[in-house]
Amino acid sequence: MIERYTRPEMARIWSDENKFGQWLKVEIAACEAWADLGTIGREEIENIRRASFEVARINQVIAETHHDMTAFLRSVQESLGEESRFIHFGLTSNDVWDTALSLQLLDATDQLAAGIDRLVTVLETRAREHKRTLQVGRTHGVHAEPITFGLKLALWAQEMKRNQERLASARVAIGVGKLSGAVGTFATVPPTVEASVCAKLGLAPAPLSNQILQRDRHAQYVTTLAICAGSLEKFATEIRGLQRTEVLEAEEPFSEGQTGSSAMPHKRNPELCERVCGQARLIRGYAVTALENQSLWHERDISHSSAERVILADATTLLDYMLNLFTGVMSGLVVYPDNMRRNLDLTLGLVFSQRVLTSLIEQGMGRGEAYKVVQGAAMRCWRERIPFVDLLWDYAEVRAHFARPELEAMFDYNYYLRHLDEAFARVGLG
Repeated sequence: MIERYTRPEMARIWSDENKFGQWLKVEIAACEAWADLGTIGREEIENIRRASFEVARINQVIAETHHDMTAFLRSVQESLGEESRFIHFGLTSNDVWDTALSLQLLDATDQLAAGIDRLVTVLETRAREHKRTLQVGRTHGVHAEPITFGLKLALWAQEMKRNQERLASARVAIGVGKLSGAVGTFATVPPTVEASVCAKLGLAPAPLSNQILQRDRHAQYVTTLAICAGSLEKFATEIRGLQRTEVLEAEEPFSEGQTGSSAMPHKRNPELCERVCGQARLIRGYAVTALENQSLWHERDISHSSAERVILADATTLLDYMLNLFTGVMSGLVVYPDNMRRNLDLTLGLVFSQRVLTSLIEQGMGRGEAYKVVQGAAMRCWRERIPFVDLLWDYAEVRAHFARPELEAMFDYNYYLRHLDEAFARVGLG
């Protein structure tokens, strides 16, 4: 099941092969900038452009040096001749690591943005499908007033569009590079090299840096992923609630041959939505770690590094998985309009209490008095299971303002749909 929703592109982005490939891209771009300044000759830069590395060799050297950058550099230098001396010229490890990491994050972000777009498309399609599918609204888990299932889904689509905007903002924050040397003074590498490298790679130079890009950028990025995951958790939690046996207004897909329980053959559990909820907790944990990474000693330490090697790849990969998983849920979601109508009618008309209240007020009755009358009838309806309209008719105050047909006319579900077209049009779903 997991493989079905995992896309290989995100795995490729975080592979060692791609990571070292991005490192090499930065190193070559730096050498090209040095060549523009005359430090590296024309023949030497042509040879450097053909530099390569071997992951197996890097891993072999890491066992000796316990330093992935020096192991990478040795592998690259072994692919070159005398011009190898210019590889990493004037740079520190994080000039390469952080700049290349930004490239990986941008690629990951583009994958996530595409996933959000696909989910929004599905949500909007289902929202239009169920634009007028009546459903009881619930507040505190208790019946409130009628809504439509389409309105609920349109609301979700809008939330995911806001997540898309947040992700775009986080993309800008993380789309920067730095080649400012050991502590950010440009003492061994001039700003022109940084500017040239970033331009070649499609990054903006960080206005200032020390040995690293400041980790508030990464904190913004991962917290954005956590917010997006929280939205998916919210949606999934709603479906779980609607799939409860006594509610059964919507149900996630259940395929032929699937089993819900090893002991109870009848079970059809919302396990996909439960999976989404559990995974959102993981990403929130990663967000906490990203926030912790902001505070480092002096110009940098490496307490953030070991954590980032886990949280950045995992958070982006996991959110990509969640988006694909939940898009599949929504595409195949089974909706039960008849059950929605049955549940809407469960309280024998209590959902119309506010309409009766406002109608009495419009007829000149004081709000406090009107509220007392309507609530009194409503409490009896809860206890005695008598239709709300009949209990209201028992009150002389109600009969003084309405004829029976006028009162019954208030119990019309279409009343709650009268502005639906306008609401949908406001979000481009007219």
